[in-house]
Amino acid sequence: MAGVVKRMEEIATSLSAADGVARFNDLYLAVTREVGAETRAETFEDPDFLSRLDVVFADLYFAAVDADARGVGAGRAWAPLFEARARRGIAPIQYALAGMNAHINHDLALALLEAFHDVRGGPRRGSAQHRDYLRVNAILERVEERVKARFATGLIGVADEALGRLDDVVAMWKVARARDSAWTYAETLWAIRDRREHRDALVGALGRMVGLAGRGLLARVL
Repeated sequence: MAGVVKRMEEIATSLSAADGVARFNDLYLAVTREVGAETRAETFEDPDFLSRLDVVFADLYFAAVDADARGVGAGRAWAPLFEARARRGIAPIQYALAGMNAHINHDLALALLEAFHDVRGGPRRGSAQHRDYLRVNAILERVEERVKARFATGLIGVADEALGRLDDVVAMWKVARARDSAWTYAETLWAIRDRREHRDALVGALGRMVGLAGRGLLARVL
């Protein structure tokens, strides 16, 4: 995870504070640091799998950043955030949520699929990997309040006036629910992993759906 944190720090230094991608990167970095500290205090059944999942998951975000930098497009799920990164009238919290939408609702299922490549049986509810996955949900719930408090008084404090109370905005986004959906998509993708045409069609549909949600999250409010 040290390499993941380092790359996020490098991205942070390369972007202006007002950049929409920087808003999400700052949130992701804060959560990664907090979750890393919490995770070290936990006992997991398959820590190697979790470590691999963390790296593969983060790499998908880095790939989107790199693709945008090369001018080749970050993909349907990420496009709304990168296209709106300098747009006026969008509150910082919206950028953060749009990034979470792309990364969890789209990337996490793909990361799970790759992480399970060398695990017999693939993603199964009730497995050691799934139990560890749920333990991470509990960690995220503990971390959420600390990170939310930090952003409410700093990075996203301006969102209150435009979008109502911050708690109401964040309440629209349930990390545990999104992660459960990602697991379900991973199960489905695993079941059709040898049927490339069907798998690619499902991934494409997921990207379009997540992209549409991202555009909704980035509607001008200021």
